[in-house]
Amino acid sequence: MSRDHVGHRDIVRFAEERVNLPQDKAQEYRAQARRLREKLEAYVDEHPDFTLRKMILSGSLAKGTALRSLNDIDVACYISGADAPHSVSALLTYLAERLRKAFPNFSPDQVQPQTYSVTVSFRGSGLDVDVVPILYDGDAQWYGNLVSQEDGSFLKTSIPLHLEFAGKRKKAQEKHFAQVVRLAKFWAKRQKQERDGFRFKSFMIEMIMAKLCDDGLDFSDYPEALQHFFTYIATSGLRDRIAFSDYYPVSSIGTFYDPMQIIDPVNAENNVSRLYTTANMNEIVEAALDAGDAIDAALAAPTKQLTVGYWQKVFGSTFQV
Repeated sequence: MSRDHVGHRDIVRFAEERVNLPQDKAQEYRAQARRLREKLEAYVDEHPDFTLRKMILSGSLAKGTALRSLNDIDVACYISGADAPHSVSALLTYLAERLRKAFPNFSPDQVQPQTYSVTVSFRGSGLDVDVVPILYDGDAQWYGNLVSQEDGSFLKTSIPLHLEFAGKRKKAQEKHFAQVVRLAKFWAKRQKQERDGFRFKSFMIEMIMAKLCDDGLDFSDYPEALQHFFTYIATSGLRDRIAFSDYYPVSSIGTFYDPMQIIDPVNAENNVSRLYTTANMNEIVEAALDAGDAIDAALAAPTKQLTVGYWQKVFGSTFQV
């Protein structure tokens, strides 16, 4: 059988060489985010009118699910105080002005307000840091109002709780949970390149994987875990509601009428897939069916050449054994 040709160890090697952000790069990027935080904290010490309360590395780098292709990192900036603007555009301008003062050696174009964040560009590494403001009123669990990257609305969230949520699943399946998430994200990225209009947010992939983890799926065999991921998408059609009870009872979730319902694990009122149409869902299901069929064929293929060819349907031509 073709596990002799391509098995778990081959997927591990591919992930290390093509999928994962190298450890030295991850450390470099985290250090860069730390320097940004330290600079801003030094500015705050000298300017107490800027009521910065906390800066937290967030996103895939913080959760350990970043891909090798990472070119920007996310930092959440908690801001409180009566003087903090409460409109999105004014809040971003307010944050950008203070970031420019905290980095006086940066040229103005290195600190730029975007639609929903402020980007700080480090020319040495070529890395962009997206600083996302969160309006904060002192909540003990660090709930605050984040500027949504989807539509610019204010969205209740807690970055520390999101990181804790991911950490619980990583602890339950040490190394394997994060790795299978990265492999699925790599697959989805390739789909976006090859299928016009394909959408599948990384956060939604993480939530599906978290559900499978909570349901008891063993992630330690990567071909098997990926096949379960694609099978779940294909059999559910993404029409089953996905929700978690870590930070609120599932019974507190309201009624949603969106065709796809993946509920934010820290905010029962936020359906993170609310902007996905039935057409979007069908495209994801179709892609998952193709990937699942390719893995099935790979596991039954009699030769190494055929086996690699089927895996390339999942991961692209860079997959080699």
